Amino acid sequence: MLKKLSVKNFKSWAELSVEFRPITVLFGANSSGKSSIIQFLLLLKQTKDSTNSQAVLEFGDSSTPVELGSYKDSIFRHEDARNLKWHLEWSLDKPLSFTDTTQKRRKAYNFREIGIKVELLSRGRKILTNELTYTTNMASFSLNRREGKPGYQLTSSNEELFRFVRSMGRPWDLPEPTKCFSLPDQAQTYFQNAQFLGLFENAYVNQMDSILHLGPLREDPKRQYPWSGSTPADVGRRGERTVEAILSATEFGLRRNLKYKSPTKSFQEMIAWWLQKLGLIYSFRVDEVGKESGLFRVYVKKGPQSVETLITDVGFGVSQILPMLTLLYYVPAGSTILIEQPEIHLHPHVQAGIADLVIATAINRKLQLIIESHSEHFLNRLLRRIAERETEFGNITQNDIALFFCENEGGQSNLSPLQVNLFGGVENWPKDFFGDQMGDIIAREKAASIWRMRNRNAQSS
Repeated sequence: MLKKLSVKNFKSWAELSVEFRPITVLFGANSSGKSSIIQFLLLLKQTKDSTNSQAVLEFGDSSTPVELGSYKDSIFRHEDARNLKWHLEWSLDKPLSFTDTTQKRRKAYNFREIGIKVELLSRGRKILTNELTYTTNMASFSLNRREGKPGYQLTSSNEELFRFVRSMGRPWDLPEPTKCFSLPDQAQTYFQNAQFLGLFENAYVNQMDSILHLGPLREDPKRQYPWSGSTPADVGRRGERTVEAILSATEFGLRRNLKYKSPTKSFQEMIAWWLQKLGLIYSFRVDEVGKESGLFRVYVKKGPQSVETLITDVGFGVSQILPMLTLLYYVPAGSTILIEQPEIHLHPHVQAGIADLVIATAINRKLQLIIESHSEHFLNRLLRRIAERETEFGNITQNDIALFFCENEGGQSNLSPLQVNLFGGVENWPKDFFGDQMGDIIAREKAASIWRMRNRNAQSS
């Protein structure tokens, strides 16, 4: 699970620091910088996924989750003389353990939380890694570019605890890393006790693999879907693989429960339960058009007395929420999911219900959800559930949720955490958090007063 992200000089963020919780929600006006936080995490993920081993950072193209252009396009104020820096920290499901075999008494090390700290700089079209450090609570292990000299040095921040020992006959400096997270292979041959660094890199790769993304826009529903037995990793950025995921989950007999130790439901039963709970439809099923045809249709009923129809013939709300609902119950427990504006095209009642879905899956499936939203209804339901504490969707407290408000002043983004108390109250509401509601109310009453006065004057004359 991601714990904390600190970034300097990315897009509109001169400096950013955000602490993540099981549920993290980013609010703010358009172009306030909240999307850039999600984009940065996707930048790291697509760099890990890139087949270009020479790309220190993979800024992307039309086929990747984000397309950021170049270093200059992505750097704060487009000033490529600035260095891009970040520090990402996360917790591990299982402790990372290794032993230093160069010690007379072999010493074992165990870490539950680690991090990666990187500093990049631009030299024309070439991006150089100035620093690549893996951090722990006891020591940090750094690959640093030598100032004014070619090559890199490998060091420990606490040599009393751990010291790198050179291999005999290998006094050379290390080459530059290929990707921003990947130490050169020579580190493990030039030093007798550097093999453990591969464990840190593997932990980073696993964390990136656990990050999944659902964008704000959806692919239009279809009258039928082909499926040949594939098992997608997720539902796609636009939800285009949602039906594939449902069919795969059905094929493998996946079952889910609403709360810990509550009775389980089949995957399609869970989807149908939520769609009914949200007030969108009465029933839901996916069936093959004909035996072994490989073509499937999604059928829904609006009400108990309604005629069953195809998903294409009902409102867009079902198609908007279905990919998110499927994703949250389809992915492995412990995944980190980035979701942008889940409330688009949805009635306020459904927007509020999304909060219950988020709580149920974050608490009971141990998912980490990082959500960008503009929805007041979604926020109010989250705050209500904090006040209630014990709900049918799981027990929630203010410590499980982090809420942030992004704003941009003079082209620079700022992030303010909302202070939520034990009773679900926000103690530091930002000005115009959801627009100037009070200003609208006053203006409306003033306009009504003027028209009433005009009507009275017209009647008296």
